[in-house]
Amino acid sequence: MVKVSPNTLTQSDQGRSLILWFDKVGIADIPLVGGKNASLGEMIQELTPQGVNVPTGFATTAYAYRYFIQSAGLEAQLRELFADLDVEDMTNLRLRGQKARSLLMHTPFPVELRDAIATAYLQLCEQYNTDTDVAVRSSATAEDLPDASFAGQQESYLNVTSVPGVLAACHRCFASIFTDRAISYRHTKGFDHFSIALAVGIQKMVRSDLATSGVMFSIDTETGFKDAALITAAYGLGENVVQGTVNPDEYYVFKPTLKAGFRPIIDKKLGSKELKMIYDDGSKFTKNVPVSTGEQGKFALSDPEILQLANWACLIEDHYSQTHGNYSPMDIEWAKDGITNQLFIVQARPETVQSQKTENLLRSYHFLNTDKQAKFPHPLVTGRAVGEAISQGKVNLILDVNKIDQFQAGDVLVTERTDPDWEPIMKRASAIVTNSGGRTCHAAIIARELGVPAIVGCSNATTILKTGQEVTVSGAEGDEGKVYPGLLPFEIKEIALENLPRTRTQILMNVGNPQEALSLSAIPNDGVGLARTEFIIANQIQIHPMALIHYHKLDDGFVKTKISQITALYEDKPQYFVDKLSQGIGRIAAAFYPKPVIVRMSDFKSNEYANLLGGQQFEPKEENPMLGWRGASRYYDPGYQEAFALECESIKRVRDEMGLTNVIPMIPFCRTPDEGRLVLAEMAKNHLKQGVNNLQVYVMCELPSNVIMADEFAEVFDGFSIGSNDLTQLTLGLDRDSSLVARLFDERSPAVKRMVKMAIASAKKNHRKIGICGQAPSDYPEFAQFLVEQGIDSISLNPDSVLKTMLEVAKVEKNI
Repeated sequence: MVKVSPNTLTQSDQGRSLILWFDKVGIADIPLVGGKNASLGEMIQELTPQGVNVPTGFATTAYAYRYFIQSAGLEAQLRELFADLDVEDMTNLRLRGQKARSLLMHTPFPVELRDAIATAYLQLCEQYNTDTDVAVRSSATAEDLPDASFAGQQESYLNVTSVPGVLAACHRCFASIFTDRAISYRHTKGFDHFSIALAVGIQKMVRSDLATSGVMFSIDTETGFKDAALITAAYGLGENVVQGTVNPDEYYVFKPTLKAGFRPIIDKKLGSKELKMIYDDGSKFTKNVPVSTGEQGKFALSDPEILQLANWACLIEDHYSQTHGNYSPMDIEWAKDGITNQLFIVQARPETVQSQKTENLLRSYHFLNTDKQAKFPHPLVTGRAVGEAISQGKVNLILDVNKIDQFQAGDVLVTERTDPDWEPIMKRASAIVTNSGGRTCHAAIIARELGVPAIVGCSNATTILKTGQEVTVSGAEGDEGKVYPGLLPFEIKEIALENLPRTRTQILMNVGNPQEALSLSAIPNDGVGLARTEFIIANQIQIHPMALIHYHKLDDGFVKTKISQITALYEDKPQYFVDKLSQGIGRIAAAFYPKPVIVRMSDFKSNEYANLLGGQQFEPKEENPMLGWRGASRYYDPGYQEAFALECESIKRVRDEMGLTNVIPMIPFCRTPDEGRLVLAEMAKNHLKQGVNNLQVYVMCELPSNVIMADEFAEVFDGFSIGSNDLTQLTLGLDRDSSLVARLFDERSPAVKRMVKMAIASAKKNHRKIGICGQAPSDYPEFAQFLVEQGIDSISLNPDSVLKTMLEVAKVEKNI
């Protein structure tokens, strides 16, 4: 492709040019061509040589806009119009905006500007074809700054063709500097309306109407976790994802091991993607059409495409961080061309929320259970959580943007979706709830910027929630956001992190839910002492692994149909188990990388396995499952051997394909050293050989035999983790599931403490790591003190106990 010189189009002095081509501008030229265009030029010049595809084009300049305003004498009229502007008065704001836009639209472009745009567009047509299709996008000179995004404040037009079409779109873009939302946003951010100019980018379209498109961030948008790239994708042109018209697919990729050459896709969520925006042959530029159920049920991107986009996100972030001289996470729009099947980056701007947050303060929101007898209410609606906060207020259901003047400050805004026209009231909302949209849609981005919790993609919020109804909106319970009835009591905890003591005893964390891992990793810690695979299997997989392996032999037709629905993406049913388990483990391992993450292999009891879909067919009926076929005894048994192979394959994928070698598998309920050797042999058979790729294998120390024969177990395993719950029940000879003897269960019993003391001493003697991952140190500070005094290597705690126990441990260590 031949690059066109701007010399035939512009004056030699760039500052007085009407037109500049993207390949002639860079990030330093924001005052000349606006943030969007400057960024495109920067990427074309600096990142195209590194393999990042960016469509070419040109921009009208800030000088061109000012020339237009000054030559027609518009500034004086506009200043008079805005003399009594009140952005809090919706009627006043709407009237001023309407008159300002009308003034610009009824003022013709100067001849020189018309000729410059027309000539440049025709030269673009020479590179492609007659009446080539372009995107015409507004780009303000105060746009895409680190602390003010201005995203979507002015207009953009897709699939624009012909000289008259491009000129008309540019004119509408100029007028859109005075949209109601742009006026309101500038006022809120303290920008002078007349110090800002508007440039227009005219960029060759990527034919994503025939393929897919979306948005990606080089940082986790909710938690600020810096090492993950979040990618969203849907079919057709990207406006639907940006505006929140559809619920897109979501993918997470772990950047550090991606850069090292691994394939760390740590999460994939299927979106509904009901509509796609395509070219319109009629009077409009574009139109939305339904997506077939078959396409909705598939991921919009392949794994290689996900990894390529994530690689580009890393390149773009690294370049801008280097350019700005400090860490600069990015908000990026991408598109796939359905004709060439190539991926392209069509926009990149600084992320403006997480990058601005202080790292010295940890703020968390928690519900207060004031009445222990009261049952916590079921949520009215659920969706994707945006902002890890809780808020409440009265529902204000508004379906028409022309009725936003009915909104009262402090209400919970409930609507189908938002676009920039809703922004004047969004800043007054206590929370935002929408039917559609993903975590990179307009509602999500603005809610984060305003610090307001939002729940997007609920599908039925406008049907269920009623104006005037009191609700509590929670984004503080993981990825799923919930709207509860009533005003539920909650608290906000703030902890300053800079003065926390560092302890000799490692303080680890117990993590069950992978969706909370990125958030939990912000709490000071030394890694994960217990990642429970049971949580992932029960909540995310839901199906017994043997039912997947022997799917075609299932007896129960209903169960078979249900499994078929859940695993619709998979012909090879066992791979569903491996994908979900490896992504769940991978997300936890990535959140705490490179710190150790000890992953306990499945420790369901037979009655719990039976409750999984298809489990009844493969599980025995046991009188006392607590003491029966659980833990290590399953792994080499013909009745579970094949299922354990899937667990091993999941761990192998996390360590070898994702590069997360901080994962340490741990074997539960291992009764004898010989049984341990059988398990290790089974793991080696499934390509998880102890010592290979630095693989360590730990064992739970939860049976009296583990303590009494600790020397022998130390010959088999690399480390121990004390499970105080099982060790207590088996030392005291009681069933912890029985309410009849529950009063006797106490980890602080002298007998239990003596067992713990023996275990620590034996591990130390054999130079093996030993920690504890049971409940006791979380519940009893005096038990944590006892452990430190015995010289335990690590204590793994429930997340809400980490900081208080860390302070307690530091005090004990000081006294010792």
